[in-house]
Amino acid sequence: MAEITAASVGKLRELTGAGLMDCKKALTEANGVMDTAVDILRKKGVASAAKKSSRAANEGVIAQHIVPGAKAGILVEVNCETDFVAKNEGFRAFCDDIAKKLANNPAADLEADRIAAVAKIGENIVITRSQRIEVAGNGLVAAYIHTGAKVGVLVEVGAGKETTVASDDFKQLVRDITLQIAAAHPQAVSREGLGPAVVAKEDEINRNSDRLKGKPAQAMDKILLGMREKYYQTHCLVDQGFVKNPDQTVAQHIGETGKKLGDEITIRRFVRFQVGESAA
Repeated sequence: MAEITAASVGKLRELTGAGLMDCKKALTEANGVMDTAVDILRKKGVASAAKKSSRAANEGVIAQHIVPGAKAGILVEVNCETDFVAKNEGFRAFCDDIAKKLANNPAADLEADRIAAVAKIGENIVITRSQRIEVAGNGLVAAYIHTGAKVGVLVEVGAGKETTVASDDFKQLVRDITLQIAAAHPQAVSREGLGPAVVAKEDEINRNSDRLKGKPAQAMDKILLGMREKYYQTHCLVDQGFVKNPDQTVAQHIGETGKKLGDEITIRRFVRFQVGESAA
């Protein structure tokens, strides 16, 4: 039997991330053989993860990773059981690592990483969803995680010239857009992105609202148009009031920046994740 020392216990902890007592027990069971002790802890980790998998994971964070060059990026929601763990630096580091791996390889198998994290942290952990964006043509991808990591944004903004993309004005605009999406929660980039079915449903709800009861047809049509316009201003990103200057729309702010840079700037798509909304 190999001698079990503080150094060997420390080495096992470094290799596996397991607790002090778990490492001592594993080395004792393995007669001091390091590789065997690692296997024992891995097996216990798998058993622990399986046992915890039935427990609800309703807390968590949104993580992001932008690949070097800002031509691709990803947004990931990772859930755990308690807000205490969601705020834990080790859990946050695990989530950041998951985002990085998925950004570089969307087909990455992350189950071993998840099981190891469950064994180390002691709660059920679920990689709930992710969405990756890769730039088409000139443009860049940017992300923003709001304080507390409960809301995250990923956006692709395009331009006609690569020199525009490299400018500080363009980069500041893109950052402003991520903040806008996080704060104002739009549903689509523009009116066209909402789809006719969404607009038709909204019109139907408004048509049967108390506000329009008893109104003549001519007045009703005018009021419906006004209510529809208000809906666009609330739910369409480019029609929203710009958070840094509510007197102008996001579209107007983009237009001003484009004019300054001598280029046409377009918000191509965005993703906004909020912890827990996917299960709602």
